[in-house]
Amino acid sequence: MYSLRPIVPSDFDLIVHHRAEMFRDSGRSEKLLSAMAGPFRGWLRPRLDDGSYFGWVVEAAGALVAGLGMMVIGWPPHPSHPAQDERGYILNVYVESEHRRQGLARRLMAKATDEALRRGLMHLVLHATAKGRTLYEKLGWQATSEMSITLSPIEGI
Repeated sequence: MYSLRPIVPSDFDLIVHHRAEMFRDSGRSEKLLSAMAGPFRGWLRPRLDDGSYFGWVVEAAGALVAGLGMMVIGWPPHPSHPAQDERGYILNVYVESEHRRQGLARRLMAKATDEALRRGLMHLVLHATAKGRTLYEKLGWQATSEMSITLSPIEGI
């Protein structure tokens, strides 16, 4: 019923859709989603075309119903991976609502884990929504001490 395949550049609009829906489901406002849409499209296109953004989609009866994106990002050696200067970064994990609870996100995460191992990446990170956190914890992921701040530009400088 469900088949998994690698993302291709023609999946561009689907990835954009999944990202917006993921943030919509997490309670982000339409104003913020609208502000993100154009810049995300501009960010995604070259990375999708050059393969630095890769991942998988799930198809059911000719429709693409789930997806996961992944990147390899540079990172200084760290106690979690002292001999590596790269991490795998998972993003845009999304399953259309009518296909949830079928193990699709779990299947996509397993594929991402296999790909990380194939590439020799021993540390993976992602930013979990509240809805996704339980699944990631069941898969052995742990919360970290990461914090963030959003800076506003200072006028007049």
